[in-house]
Amino acid sequence: MTVTVRFAPSPTGYLHIGNLRTALFNWLFAQRSNGRFILRFDDTDRERSRSEYSEAIVEDLAWIGIQPDRVEHQSRRIALYDAAAERLKAAGVLYPCYESAEELERRRRLRRVRGLPPIYGREALKLTEDDRRRLEAEGRRPHWRFLLPNFADDPFSPRRTEMSWNDLVRGEQSVDLSSLSDPILVREEGSYLYTLPSIVDDGDLGVTHVIRGDDHVTNTGVQIAIFQALGLAVPVFGHHNLLTTISGEGLSKRTGALSLRTLRDEGYEAMAVASLAVEVGLSGSIEAAPDLDALGERADLSAVSGALSKFDPAELDRLNRDIVHRMDYGAVAPRLAELPIPSGEAEAFWQAIRANCAKVADAALWADVVYGGIAPAEFADDDLTFVREAFELLPEEPWDGETWSVWTSGVKAATGRKGRALFMPLRRALTGLDHGPELKELLPLIGRERALARRP
Repeated sequence: MTVTVRFAPSPTGYLHIGNLRTALFNWLFAQRSNGRFILRFDDTDRERSRSEYSEAIVEDLAWIGIQPDRVEHQSRRIALYDAAAERLKAAGVLYPCYESAEELERRRRLRRVRGLPPIYGREALKLTEDDRRRLEAEGRRPHWRFLLPNFADDPFSPRRTEMSWNDLVRGEQSVDLSSLSDPILVREEGSYLYTLPSIVDDGDLGVTHVIRGDDHVTNTGVQIAIFQALGLAVPVFGHHNLLTTISGEGLSKRTGALSLRTLRDEGYEAMAVASLAVEVGLSGSIEAAPDLDALGERADLSAVSGALSKFDPAELDRLNRDIVHRMDYGAVAPRLAELPIPSGEAEAFWQAIRANCAKVADAALWADVVYGGIAPAEFADDDLTFVREAFELLPEEPWDGETWSVWTSGVKAATGRKGRALFMPLRRALTGLDHGPELKELLPLIGRERALARRP
């Protein structure tokens, strides 16, 4: 058996980091098992689904490093769902209902008043053919419910019926089908809700493992019953916890909260985003994985916390800094090529400044410091006199990694200054800043001509 998983986003907005969590748990699980990863677009909502979002999802996953083995669109598979619905109708487990939303709500309120659970009472099963013809003559169109197998002989006398499974994340799980309403699978206008198309696709595409958010746990008992009614193999389920914002709010594609597209545009590295998406809620500290293979070694589903996990942007900043500080020149060369850096100095420039970059884009700031024109620094009188004297002692070129030490040693001997009083005024004069990369590496890049031009 080939392990086969699927990631099934609705193309109604851009992916956010919570969606990525599900995609990565599936991708990494498949990679460890030499399995297949299917990207399935749940795009049967024709009003909200957009092709540009489908294209963006493929692009965003590729940025992370996820390449699907197969891509499917539910909108192109309607005939399969129609056939499955007809099979369920023929088996007598998909039945028509004519209640309006208002009527259903009124019945739920009455059941609550009577101390009963607010579930559907299967009143539609009592309708005769004449009743149905009369309702349809009045202009009503049926929605269709799946008859849960939670009774012996009489559907109006449900009994406790446990539907159990061994969850990859949560261990042994069980849902009592008698506590649930018969789910609606087909709307009045004939379109399908999520449940039936998803089950049909999982069966048709050979999905062996369904890994998704724990907001689907209760649905799983119902879906297992439908798998069985259709004669389809029931996959192994795993339900991971969900991500929220630091304030506890849920993430949403429609609001654009923490979308991958936004994070990428803001200069975050793909592995920083991927590491946080997976490691939040796992045991141990959150660390930046160098690649997806290393991240896969951390992605133990059985170690996922049962509680909601909060996404802290400060953690993302920290992970991104860690990655950038470790990046070698080859990884950033294409991006540095866009900056006004002499080609022969680009590698030395990156080695000098990377420890001072939270994002690769910060290199542009240091390119301005090294190769651009900086605003003159202001000095108190004693520092101004000191700096001017120090610049008189600038060594002749060529300059290398020892030039800073040679120069400052000479300045110390000539002026008697040492420590911060020696180094800080020189840094401010050369860079316009009180902080930054090691000047022994930066000074040869600045060069004698630019350095002299910065003499106050």
